[in-house]
Amino acid sequence: MSTTHFVSITEEAVAFLRERIGEPVRRGRPFVTELSADAIRHYAFGIGDRNPLWTDPAYAPGGVLRAPPSILFATDKILSGYVMGLPGIHAMFAGADLRFERPLVEGDRLTGSASLKALTERPSRFAGRSFQQIYEVRFTDEHGTLVASGDSYCFRTERDAARERGKYDEIRVDWTPEQIEEIAGRYRDEEARRRGAEPRYVQDVSPGDPVPPITKGPYTATTAIAYLLGWGGLYVRAHGDAFDLFAKHPALGIPNEHGVPEPPERVHWDADLARRVGVPGAYDYGPERVSWMGHAVTDWMGDAGFARRLNVQVRRHNVLGELVTCEGKVRSVEASTGVVELELWATSQDGHESARGTAEVVLPRRDA
Repeated sequence: MSTTHFVSITEEAVAFLRERIGEPVRRGRPFVTELSADAIRHYAFGIGDRNPLWTDPAYAPGGVLRAPPSILFATDKILSGYVMGLPGIHAMFAGADLRFERPLVEGDRLTGSASLKALTERPSRFAGRSFQQIYEVRFTDEHGTLVASGDSYCFRTERDAARERGKYDEIRVDWTPEQIEEIAGRYRDEEARRRGAEPRYVQDVSPGDPVPPITKGPYTATTAIAYLLGWGGLYVRAHGDAFDLFAKHPALGIPNEHGVPEPPERVHWDADLARRVGVPGAYDYGPERVSWMGHAVTDWMGDAGFARRLNVQVRRHNVLGELVTCEGKVRSVEASTGVVELELWATSQDGHESARGTAEVVLPRRDA
């Protein structure tokens, strides 16, 4: 395994970033500029969400597809964890708080306006110095109307310290054919359980009601590629385009075993680089995990519901081979407004916490 040494966080780099808090920032080309039927379908399949509301014009009201709330990640790289400053310091996406003024629909053209919101040093047993870097992004349509907003944050950690201290034991998960068949059965059950076109009325919901589980995995490199096809990634470039990127941002080009520069994003399929930054193996994307939790919410609320807010913290890396279950329960109900607050959690096959969060959903009233 390579013993390449990485840079450390300097006071000068921290001061540079602090001076830019509140300033507008626009970095990276949006992967999706219009929520076309193709873009929506690709994103939905990238997170394993087979809801026909996202994929089938013959099913969607008026033939106009709705979009999974988390598709916002495909429309802005800052929201997805494309951070500035602290060159050469690893960034680990750790959570997002997405807020919506209305549902996202086919034909929406969204423009994100981002700014650095906060830079806070956090104690860390995982690395040396660690900073939480928070961005706020506001999304407007072609008329300048606010459609959604979101905060996202990464932890910037010193790679060498993370590797030397470690945090996780080696993880390897193998599955028998019988277990794979049981997982396939879970996926079949999800299809039958989705609320779909039958409205879930707020009068029928009570605190403590379950949000049924959604299964994700077992995670593979192919799973990561499927998400990339719909989301676009942060630094995935090829040929001359990749060399242009590394010329502008030299710290992004980390030599692989052949001496060829590749971006730090390859921790999601390159187990060696993942271990070099202190993780036990290649692991999933943070925005992907937020999207999985959103999938549990939208399946539960049905087509007539409106996911007004999704707030998710990524708590642990899911490495290749791991299986994650996302579920939740109703925390509170406001019958007069239709607002239902959900508590969400995700766990691995071994019971380890993978993510936690909350959501606010607006449900229809039976008498409305």
